[in-house]
Amino acid sequence: MAATTATRTPGPPFFDLISEETTVSERGSLSRLSRRSLLAGLTGAAGAALLLPRGSAGRPQARRLVAAVPDPVQEIHLAGTDGWVSMPPNSPAIAPFWPDSLAPTGSNLYVFGFRDVTGMNAVDVTAQRGKAQISAPMLTFDQETDIKITLSNLGLAQRPDLVDGHTVHWHGFRNAIPLFDGVPELSIAVPIGRDFTYFYRPHDPGTYMYHCHFEDVEHVQMGMTGMLFVRPVQNKGTSSLPAGKYAYNCGDGSSRYDREFAFMMTEIWAEAHYRDAHIQVSDWTDYKPTFFALNGRAYPDTMASNGDPNSAAAGRLRYQPISSLVTCNSGDRVLLRLANLGYQDHVMTVDGIDLTVIGKDAALLRGRDGSSEYTVTNTVEIGPGESRDVLFTAPAPGTYLLYDRDYLALTNGSGSGYGGQMTEIRVSPSGTLPAQTGPNA
Repeated sequence: MAATTATRTPGPPFFDLISEETTVSERGSLSRLSRRSLLAGLTGAAGAALLLPRGSAGRPQARRLVAAVPDPVQEIHLAGTDGWVSMPPNSPAIAPFWPDSLAPTGSNLYVFGFRDVTGMNAVDVTAQRGKAQISAPMLTFDQETDIKITLSNLGLAQRPDLVDGHTVHWHGFRNAIPLFDGVPELSIAVPIGRDFTYFYRPHDPGTYMYHCHFEDVEHVQMGMTGMLFVRPVQNKGTSSLPAGKYAYNCGDGSSRYDREFAFMMTEIWAEAHYRDAHIQVSDWTDYKPTFFALNGRAYPDTMASNGDPNSAAAGRLRYQPISSLVTCNSGDRVLLRLANLGYQDHVMTVDGIDLTVIGKDAALLRGRDGSSEYTVTNTVEIGPGESRDVLFTAPAPGTYLLYDRDYLALTNGSGSGYGGQMTEIRVSPSGTLPAQTGPNA
């Protein structure tokens, strides 16, 4: 849009900066005024007001201030509560801890978790108490866009005696101010029945995690973990690259992908979940995982389709709605976002497919001179609190296993047969599947 030329009349220096026809670029320059120049301008305005012509009311004639154009805003509403989910029911029982005798029909494990309640009215939000989701909803942000995330603490239906607060800690964000960082010792914890809105403008694209940091060892183990992605501005295109899907602002198109699938890796210690449900205390030095999960599910549930936590038709996995099944066409470039919020190292492997690690902990693997430090492998190690961004080109049609190399992590309750952190990559002939509509779709 062509800039307009404003006709200005003599007046106070500060007000003279803002005419009714001030352009966007001019308004942007106002935001860069220093405190010193602003005060100087206002001081000059006060003095010059004595010399201004007066209107009919005998007051100085000042110009109307024009509001700045607002930045784009993404708004999300999360609710923290407890609930019940289901690990594979054919797993060996671990009496008395699992399956939990208090669990309602169709469930067997007590959890804490977050729910996405964006757009719900207050009555419907309150009705989500006791309906926790694991893993938490996957959140997608655009780089340099203002983010507002409201957290409501609905309390614990199974444990009304507990008055635990909840927070959202943005794990890996490098420039969060303490107020919005979610560590209760330094910021704010949300008490039961209250809301708090976090504000953030993400500057760095990549794969991140979020979790509750109130009694964090317990609340993370109980299921209050989720993933979030920051989309690079490069997705809009540059002078040398077309608009598309990129993991980072790589500049050369090397992080481009056609489909993306994300995996939150966690361990579940059934004994701790039982003790929380039965008003007992856990000794965390006895930590011994019972189940190993991808997106809150253990194999073979990992391959079930996505579900809707707001629909009873979703069945046994209603509150574990995120699938880990990878589906693609031969020749597709596929991005795997791997994140670990468990307490143990995990090593993910694919037999028969080369994996290119392009990002680590939300940072593109480039040297100081800009040279690529990508790694080609078939095995990716992810430590607790870490993330990896991995690309592969889908091979010939067929089914390939994606799994943890630790055999214990491939069992459910140390039982026989496969379980835990395993899923499939199903490759269809080129052109078979339509374009992906969202992560893990």
